[in-house]
Order: sequence, then C-alpha cells, then structure tokens
Amino acid sequence: MAMSRARRAELQRRAQEIRIARQRRGEDVALVAEAIRREIPDLLPLEVRRLANGWSRPQVLAEIARLYEAEGLPAPGVNSAQLCRWEHGEVTPNDEHAAALAKVYGVSPKELGLPSNPWATPARRPSAGRRRATTVTRDREIEGDDPMRRRTLLAAAGLSIPWSLLQRFDDALALPAEPERAEGLSDVRQRLQEARRQYDVSALPTLVAGLPGLLAMAKACAEKADTQEGWAVLASCYNLSTDVLNKVGKKDSATITADRGVIYAQRSGDAVAMAASARAMGMMLRGFGRNELAAQTLMRAAGRLDALGLRTAREADVYVRLMCAAAYATCSGGDRERAFEQIAEAERAARRLAGALPFVKSFHITLHTALGDPGAALHAGRPLREEMYPTPERRARLHTNLAVAWWLQGEPEQTAGALLSAYRHAPSEVRDRPTIRRIAGDLVVSRPRMSGVQELVKVLERAS
Repeated sequence: MAMSRARRAELQRRAQEIRIARQRRGEDVALVAEAIRREIPDLLPLEVRRLANGWSRPQVLAEIARLYEAEGLPAPGVNSAQLCRWEHGEVTPNDEHAAALAKVYGVSPKELGLPSNPWATPARRPSAGRRRATTVTRDREIEGDDPMRRRTLLAAAGLSIPWSLLQRFDDALALPAEPERAEGLSDVRQRLQEARRQYDVSALPTLVAGLPGLLAMAKACAEKADTQEGWAVLASCYNLSTDVLNKVGKKDSATITADRGVIYAQRSGDAVAMAASARAMGMMLRGFGRNELAAQTLMRAAGRLDALGLRTAREADVYVRLMCAAAYATCSGGDRERAFEQIAEAERAARRLAGALPFVKSFHITLHTALGDPGAALHAGRPLREEMYPTPERRARLHTNLAVAWWLQGEPEQTAGALLSAYRHAPSEVRDRPTIRRIAGDLVVSRPRMSGVQELVKVLERAS
C-alpha cells in the first residue's frame, strides 16, 4: 500500500532523531544507516542512506552534479521528484545514475538496493587487464572503450559555441565593455529585437558573440537617459542573456545576469519588466534545486501582474510565462496537484493571446517528465505538432522535450528520431544544451549501432 505523506514525514522525523542520537555517540554514517534501517524497516536503502547523512534531496543532486563536473561532463537531468520516486521504489534508476548515487554515498549500488554496473560510473577508468579498444571519431582517437570518455568527446565535438565566446561574455560581466558608439534607445531596441530573432532561430554562436556589446550599449543608453523605458529595456537585455546562458549550461553566469535584470527592472518601476525579470530569477532558482523559493518568487510576480488586470498583450504574455515557470518549479518540488492547477491557469490566460496555447500545452510534457511519468508525457505530446509553433527554437524544443520522455520510457530508437527532428529545426538545441547532449552521449554508449544513433553522430561530427 502507498504510504501517506503524514506517515512518511513521521518516519523521516524518527530517522532524524536516530541520526542525531547516534552521531552524538560518535558513530559514523554506516552505523547510523544500519540503525535507521533496523529501527525503521519501512524505509528503503536509498532513502535510508540520504537520511543517515542528514542531506536534503537538493543536496544529493548538487553532489551528483559536482561528480559529473569533476569529469568534465554536463550534469545529468535529474530532479528532486525523480530522486523521490527512486527512494520510494516507484522507479529504478538506470545503471549510470545508480553508479553516480553509489559514488556520492561512498557505497556499492547493491548496498543502496540499486542495479550494479561498475562500468557506468563517471569515475570509471579501464582496468589494466581489460582489452583496450580504439574508436575513431574524425581525427580523434578515443583510447579504451570508456563510455563516459566517449560521451565527453562527443559532447565536445558537437559544441557550436566556441569557448572563447563564453569566456568573453564572462569577462564582460566582470568588466563591462565600453559601448562601441553612442546610440539612442530606438537603436538599442532594434538590436534587442535582432538578438531575440537570433534566439528564435537558435543562432546561439552569433547571439552570444553580440550580447556583450548589446549590454554595454543598453547600459550606457539607460544611464544617459535615466528613464523608466531605458532601464526596462536594459533589464530585458539581461533577461535574454539569462535565457541564453542557462540554455547552454552556464548557470553561474546566468545567475549574475538574472540578478542584474531584477535590479534594473526594479529601477525602472515598470511592472511588466519586474515580472519578466522575476521569471528569469525563478528559472535560475529552480535550476539550482531551490524549487519552493522559485515557485514563491514566480507566483508573487504573477499575483502582482494579475492585480493590474492583464489589460495588455504584453502583461498577459509575461503572466502566462510566469505561471508555466511556476508550474515547473512546483512540479520539480513534487507537488503534482498544485503544479497542474498553475498550468491550467496559464492555459486560461493563454486563450486570450493568439498562438500562445501550444506553448503552454508543451509544458504538460515537461511536468509529467519531471514527475517521472514519461508515458503521460508522451500522451500529452500526441496532439502537438511542430507546425503549431512559430519559431525553429520552439519547434526544436517540442522534439527535445519528447526525446527526454522517450529516453526515460526506455525507447532509444524514438529518442534518436526526436533528437534528429530537433536538429533539423535548430541544431544548437541538440549541440549546445547539456541535458540533450548527455542523452545523445547515452545513446552512443548504449546503442552505437542503431541507425538513428549513427545518423545523430554524423550530424554532430559534421558540425564540429
């Protein structure tokens, strides 16, 4: 029988009491875990080990991310809801995730009640006694058959944004560039519009290259004019930067741009600018596992905007995006009921805007995937067609969302097909998003001879 929330909360309190009492006796984590397992047999080993460490789920996810980062890999697409389902035995993590959890906790997968595959961990290295094969990718030789090494090189091969561009952007955040020339607000708006067009067609290298100059120009213009409109436009430039940096996995830099967007939006006093900047900040909070705080930030901004009556299309559009982002954060925190209430409200508001409803509908795929229910995610995606979406970026995002769901469903062929469809619309959505690159790498490791995977490797190599 399913355990009630109240019952589970009580067991967690008991586990915390056991941990504190045992630690006071000087016992290590292994002994604490054994005591919790013995005294609370209703808890499964994976949850027992987390509670024995005194960690929250976001802390576990942060440790996993650090493990991958140490190997030069993008963090895996795992959230608190998925970890919760693993801990409760509702879903079994794949071999790689099981190995990562085992390494984080310093035990074997078997001790966590998980599948054991010693060749799936990010720390894997070929043993001296194992035959070493060589795989050739363009001009590179991959020594050994280490799947993590192969995925790392595949990801690097597919990147379309030179590292120098990303470094230049970071440098500009630390020491803002001088504007190339004095421009008026209309010129800044025009350049911002062009930058948004580049985002819509997923021309990310060109966009990243131009953002430092756009920010410098917008800042100089805002400081010179010191008007509500000028500061609001500057905030919009930082919000766009946040979207781009977050998309390509530069979360630390994206957090800086989100914060500056909030500051300049508040200085403008423009309600829509402040709401849009709150969306960017909420997105970053969710990305760092601060789901509850993210949802509160987003819902507060949505409430203030709703109080204005959503009289303009601009207000309604930002409100819809806030509610979608809030639903995602709420869902990532495990509150299914409230998340779908929020997405229903987003749908209600979207009906007032031409073409906005498909954008909201695609979030049903995201929410079900975040809840670890890929079957429901794929069902939600059935009525959606790429022609419903006006930009290449949105059409590609539909396919990458479906690819994630297919992968979680254990359907590699459909996953590869969805990734190829996304690539045809917007290559950067496959090459430059860490989560999607990771899935592509997993496909190469697990199904290297599958026709769709071979085609995927070819297009990634061709782009490098």
